[in-house]
Amino acid sequence: MKRISVLLAEDHTIVRQGLRLLIEAGGDIEIVGEAKTGREAVQMTSNLRPEIVVMDIAMPLLNGLEATKQILKAFPTTKVLILSAHSDPEYIEQVVRVGALGYLLKQSSGEVVAKAIRELQKGKTYFTPSIAKRINDEYQKSADGIGLQKKGDTELTSREAELLQLIAEGHPNKQIASELSISIKTVEKHRQHLMEKLKIHDIAGLTRFAIAAGIIESSVQSTIVREASSK
Repeated sequence: MKRISVLLAEDHTIVRQGLRLLIEAGGDIEIVGEAKTGREAVQMTSNLRPEIVVMDIAMPLLNGLEATKQILKAFPTTKVLILSAHSDPEYIEQVVRVGALGYLLKQSSGEVVAKAIRELQKGKTYFTPSIAKRINDEYQKSADGIGLQKKGDTELTSREAELLQLIAEGHPNKQIASELSISIKTVEKHRQHLMEKLKIHDIAGLTRFAIAAGIIESSVQSTIVREASSK
């Protein structure tokens, strides 16, 4: 029997290891790779071509939503299942918008995650029931002409979202330039353009915007600061 190939993208090792054991327990699913950052998830998808990517939203260097967008643009037959600790409407809206076919809360059991993987492999969708109801409600609002408001000029491009995340995570310009394969001067130019577009004029403001937009979690910035101060 051919097993369903899955890439597991989760930055916490102990969570990733536990998920692997639970997901593979049924014998019909194989974890072919494990990614610790969103950028690594994109690269590993290119190399391994898994059928399913199980993606945490809060990933370093490149958040799970942006990684999902890049994966689905490059490999449209790949299916993405989002795992998150959040059920906030803004996260759900973004997940649907980028094209993920499933969304589970992290308190879901291993059996539920495995079931969701099997459903996605069949070309179906799978959402935590409370989230599925919320999505249906939002679609109904859209049908009634209410819908969610568009973000207009504050809608970020993929490159702008990548840059914003790296800035908000506290990475210096040199490291950002290396991650994005651009010059330091280009980083500075993009950052200035981003500030002008968002009408935000300091790093703290960009960080608050990134948290509010779901690009990073509030705990991510504090974790990086603690790690940097301990070196």
